[in-house]
Amino acid sequence: MLMNMKDLLKVAQENHFAVPAFNIGSDQLLKAVMKKVNELKSPVILEMSPDEFEFVGYGQIQAMIYEASKTDVPVVIHLDHGDKYETVVKAIQAGMTSVMIDASKLPYEENVAITKKVVETAHIANVSVESELGTIGTTGNSIEGGTEGVIYTVPAEAKQFIEDTGIDTFAVAIGTAHGIYPKDMKPKLRIDILNEITEEVKVPLVLHGGSSNKDEEIAAAVENGICKINISSDIKVAFYNKCREVLNNNLDYREPLQIYPECMEECAKVVEEKCKLFNSVGKASLYY
Repeated sequence: MLMNMKDLLKVAQENHFAVPAFNIGSDQLLKAVMKKVNELKSPVILEMSPDEFEFVGYGQIQAMIYEASKTDVPVVIHLDHGDKYETVVKAIQAGMTSVMIDASKLPYEENVAITKKVVETAHIANVSVESELGTIGTTGNSIEGGTEGVIYTVPAEAKQFIEDTGIDTFAVAIGTAHGIYPKDMKPKLRIDILNEITEEVKVPLVLHGGSSNKDEEIAAAVENGICKINISSDIKVAFYNKCREVLNNNLDYREPLQIYPECMEECAKVVEEKCKLFNSVGKASLYY
């Protein structure tokens, strides 16, 4: 069941759970994710960064649309961290039902101008729009990017930005970073800032950089208003670590049907862990 982000997250916001958003960079990841969320009856967001979109092309989007068409689980197809207006338009033309425009590094007025332009275009096609203020950090090992340090979202500025642009969902910067955290990097989510933001704004809130954070912090974020959590590195690390193991133990393997099944199983285990942590298991029934 294909839908846009605004409609998907409205239900999550009203029922106090978060929808997992998995970055899908291959058909194997897509199938592993969809098989598991169908089993768990969890709504899901299938997303990709501009670099992933460029790599997999329109064919992968069509595969996502097909997967959504044959299930009663709610599915959103989302462009993550759209870098410019033209990329967003391309994503809408490809069939995505939600887009993010990330102009957070620009001065406020320029950020508002490009975001508002995206909103005006996307809403014509019933496509929802996500954006952010502040910056998500980076661990240095992720294609999603980010900055060396986190610039936290200022709640009053978030309220003004949403009013100025008309976006449907808002990504908060409360201490997460894209990628897998090195051993010497200790993330800490600012739930106090999140609570201030939820008092100021009414649109559903999004948490980026959800991989490798402490479960108790993620659970607290969900309890305090986060409706969508992005997961990329965690599922890919599980998949490709198993892939390396399979190939190292079976040097004669060359067929995808030999190599990938165990890798997909490892990916699916992480999907299940995240769905349970985000309290999204069984929530598909709320959309019928």
